[in-house]
Amino acid sequence: MAKRVSNVTVRKRLAFVLLAGLLIFSIIDIRLGFVQLVKGDWLMDGARDLWGRNIKFEPERGKIVDRNGVELATNQSSPTVYVVPRQVKDPASTADALATILGASKEEIYKEITKKESNIRLKSGRKISYELATKIKNLDIEGVYVAEDSTRYYPNGSYLSHVLGFAGIDNQGLMGLELEYDKELSGEVGSVQIYSTAKGEKMPGMTDDYEEPKDGLNLGLTIDTNVQTIIERELDLATAKYNPDGAVAIAMDPNTGEILGMSSRPTFNPSNFRDVSPDIYNRNLPIWSTYEPGSTFKIITLAAALEEGKVDLEKEKFHDPGYVEVAGATLHCWKRGGHGTQTFLEVVQNSCNPGFVELGQRLGKEKLFDYIHDFGFGEKTGIDLQGEGSGILFKLDRVGPVELATTAFGQGVAVTPIQQVAAVAAAVNGGTLYQPFVAKELTDPRTGETVMQKSPVAKRKVISEETSKEIRYALESVVAQGTGKGAFVEGYRVGGKTGTAQKAVNGRYLENNHIVSFIGFAPADDPQIVVYVAVDNPKGTVQFGGVVAAPIVGNIIEDSMMALNVKPRKDQIEKVPSPIDPPTIEVPDLTGMTKKEIIQQFWDLKLDASGVGEKVISQSPSAGTKVAAGSTVRVFLGEN
Repeated sequence: MAKRVSNVTVRKRLAFVLLAGLLIFSIIDIRLGFVQLVKGDWLMDGARDLWGRNIKFEPERGKIVDRNGVELATNQSSPTVYVVPRQVKDPASTADALATILGASKEEIYKEITKKESNIRLKSGRKISYELATKIKNLDIEGVYVAEDSTRYYPNGSYLSHVLGFAGIDNQGLMGLELEYDKELSGEVGSVQIYSTAKGEKMPGMTDDYEEPKDGLNLGLTIDTNVQTIIERELDLATAKYNPDGAVAIAMDPNTGEILGMSSRPTFNPSNFRDVSPDIYNRNLPIWSTYEPGSTFKIITLAAALEEGKVDLEKEKFHDPGYVEVAGATLHCWKRGGHGTQTFLEVVQNSCNPGFVELGQRLGKEKLFDYIHDFGFGEKTGIDLQGEGSGILFKLDRVGPVELATTAFGQGVAVTPIQQVAAVAAAVNGGTLYQPFVAKELTDPRTGETVMQKSPVAKRKVISEETSKEIRYALESVVAQGTGKGAFVEGYRVGGKTGTAQKAVNGRYLENNHIVSFIGFAPADDPQIVVYVAVDNPKGTVQFGGVVAAPIVGNIIEDSMMALNVKPRKDQIEKVPSPIDPPTIEVPDLTGMTKKEIIQQFWDLKLDASGVGEKVISQSPSAGTKVAAGSTVRVFLGEN
């Protein structure tokens, strides 16, 4: 007979079960609450990561602009095709459709879009045109996406190419400023996240997450496109005329170190850098090439001698028989037979080697080399471009009488063009050596806020203002009355120095193969620009700096003065004409005259008339300007 359980016991058991159930459900509720409220976001993010398929959106690379905001490197829209393989329902027909539009291999595209990856960037769909991107969008194929992308664009082709450098297919800087400031220009990548099931199908009710890319900063340069355009033009003309092995040109503001223009030949188009040898685009000649400077280096010897009080340019005289004997070696002047007896100012004007040997000997090797180092030779200038050379100087303990003599007139040492520009700028700006620089500022493209701004860096004081003033006068006389006449510009006070240097290979100088150069500045009493031009082995001409390089610098300075709004003046040192100079005439005042009157009174004057009217209301060149006989005078006709 079964034992009966009492009602009390039953109630106790029911109460226990009820309490146990409540406890279990409370634990479940608490756990659910914890998961939902505390860990919910974390778990949802994890789920999103499992469901999500990221498609990157590249930021727009920062623009590179000149000092006036002119764009030098910018971007063109070049969309890129992405594919989420699991979402593609018919890979064969998808591959066929994409291959037809992209002009690519159907088989290759099929292999790509059937890979077991979350998403792939189609190789043949990278950086495509806007037209092709539109056609692919119109296909409306599930799993195929077109993301915004861009290609680096250089609107002026080879213009400033070695300075700008270039970017690769992924918009990564590979050379020049593009590499130097790659981090700042690149920006931050954005993305769109697409949610799909394990089968790759798009999840209903889930909106795509979009993280906007952050565009790169804009880079503002010290370059003035007005000056740069003039330099590019002159180097193109010189290349066509002389067919040289190479050529370089630099323009700098001597009062700040800001580079206004820089170019070299041979050159290349940054958009097509793969079409040329790496030797061309990897060598920025104005800062990389190292060679004997020749007579342009005499400016340093002159500065040292003046600063140390070793010479009086106008009172002291020197006799040049055409050579000088130094420790058993015979060092020749460039002029056979020499210059005879001359003042030291004429030594500078005539670029007389024996005269500069005398100055070097007066200084002694320790003092001369102190000044050479102070002017920045033997070390990098620190310009913000990669690949700068440091030049080669004699070690002081290896400098004997012959080495001292040759160094004094620019032979036996090797320097870079940028070193010469920085040094001569210091010689004429009052005596301060500045560090050259090209990048001036970084700005946020969205807010316009300046994130970084460079200021001029004065390295040291190398000579006094008084010495600098004497150098300016001496070098102005070189252009007006000496070997630099080719750089003379009517209306602008130009100073400068020629250079003609032999090229050495395996320790021996080449025959009839020189680097001819000229370094000039203007206005001579208040320099606003220093211009250096060197032409390597010009063909079909006498290889002298005064013949080849000086006229190029004169043209650059003349047009740059107008571009920089420096007005012409008439207080120049009178130019001593050379035998090859055409006769000059003074332009008459034609204002108010009719065209018929001009022809009757100035029958040998070439006129270029424009405008509608009877009488001249303006003219160029202005009245009183001296020009070569036969020059054209432009007049504008109007009504009085």
